[in-house]
Amino acid sequence: MKNEIIWLSKGKPKTLFHKGREYRSGISKDQVECFKCNFERVSGDDVENHEFHGGADRVVCLYPYEHYKYWESTYQTTLRKAAFGENLTAKGMLEANVCIGDVYQIGDAVLQVAQGRFPCATINKHTNINTILNKMIEMGFTGYFFRVLKEGTITVQSDIKLLEKHPKQVSIAHIHHTYFHKQDLSQIETILSINELSLEWKKRLIKLYNQLLSKQASKEQTTWSD
Repeated sequence: MKNEIIWLSKGKPKTLFHKGREYRSGISKDQVECFKCNFERVSGDDVENHEFHGGADRVVCLYPYEHYKYWESTYQTTLRKAAFGENLTAKGMLEANVCIGDVYQIGDAVLQVAQGRFPCATINKHTNINTILNKMIEMGFTGYFFRVLKEGTITVQSDIKLLEKHPKQVSIAHIHHTYFHKQDLSQIETILSINELSLEWKKRLIKLYNQLLSKQASKEQTTWSD
């Protein structure tokens, strides 16, 4: 399948409503014909909470268009465009096929895959589906983020060209599965050996790794005592 841009979207944080209550978020984005990718953010785009969102490793968020069909079928609904707050909605860019460190040229911009998305509860509010966050984690349909290696402009007509495949070929889907579903020390070690992985995900995986080591040591001590 050819990689193809479906929508480009951007937006500044705004006041939104869910069940009569206000909340602030940058998840609601408008469709545009083009945008400029800068090293720190997409021009005209921003997040509300800079402690947990944004930064140089999370400039461009891509969400695979193929997942929309699954969500709309599962929940018998029609989702708005860029329903998950992504900047780039595209075909042929599934999490199972895209790896940390892969480098793409899209328009004039050169982007590198930095991390999978760690979804938050704002997605439930924005889609008005209370269980979609948990289902997203179960399925691994999270999307992912790029850092910008070369600033440039992306248009809806821009081609998505793979310039460099990372030699370790550790996919977004594999990292998600390892973190959330099949926690394995050796797999975490392999993932942590990838220099191009974002600092945020390195911290999460190191914390998990230490927890697993502690559990393993406790189990061994109990066995020895018995």
